[in-house]
Amino acid sequence: MSSASFHDLHLRLPAGHWKELQQHCERSGESASAVIRKALGDYLDLEHHTLWQLSTSSAVVKGVFGEALQVKDLADHGDFGIGTFEQLDGEGILLNGVCWQAGADGTLIQAPMDEGIPFWIATHFACERQMRLGPISDLGQFAQLLDPYRPSANLFVAIRVTGEFEEVMVRSVSRVEQGASLLDATRAQTTFTHHAIRGTLVGFWSPTHASSLNIPGYHLHFLSDDQRHGGHLLDLKATALEVEFDFQSNLRLALPETKEFLMADLSGDPSAALEEAETRGGR
Repeated sequence: MSSASFHDLHLRLPAGHWKELQQHCERSGESASAVIRKALGDYLDLEHHTLWQLSTSSAVVKGVFGEALQVKDLADHGDFGIGTFEQLDGEGILLNGVCWQAGADGTLIQAPMDEGIPFWIATHFACERQMRLGPISDLGQFAQLLDPYRPSANLFVAIRVTGEFEEVMVRSVSRVEQGASLLDATRAQTTFTHHAIRGTLVGFWSPTHASSLNIPGYHLHFLSDDQRHGGHLLDLKATALEVEFDFQSNLRLALPETKEFLMADLSGDPSAALEEAETRGGR
């Protein structure tokens, strides 16, 4: 996963091809780059609309935080995503093929390739719908603005949001000892509020019917443009933000083969614990 995950490509198209491409973009709301990437991907037999996930939300709630894969393995599954690290050692952001680790002390580093990961969600992001939304007063109102653009309550959506934030509140968790639960970890979380900061939100919307596998609703992490700040989004305020959607109709689930996962009791509904853990510390 090098920082050169994207390359510029200059094309000479016949007038007829260009006209058809423009008309398609106007009808669909897709960018020309997204259309060409998908067409090239079809020709090369690359996966589209596929969400790859390591482990499950039930396992995270129960404290299954041991290494299942490593950061270097993410390159096989996407260039965009969010997750965490071994024993919940910070919040993870995968953007443009580069993996970042936001620590509980407020530091942000490029995650080492051999860093262990217990839970992650990733995809090869290709914008299918783009819009500018605002003003945004808080996270709840932002979710209401996003909702009408989702085509279904039953599909996954990858979401990338860019712009200048008047205010953004994020959290990160500290590394925990084996045996601690997700709620134990978030009780010791640290929160940070940044003002007048440019950055990107990386994340997903997941349907409630998948709550035992994924975190339902909007799950977003923040990365500042200067690569100094990041974390799990708790709240935000902005005049206007650029939003891109990539709709996901395929789910590939990779279950850990570790003893910790195989012996864990993953019964029960994790929804209440997930809701408490995901929103703790927000306004």
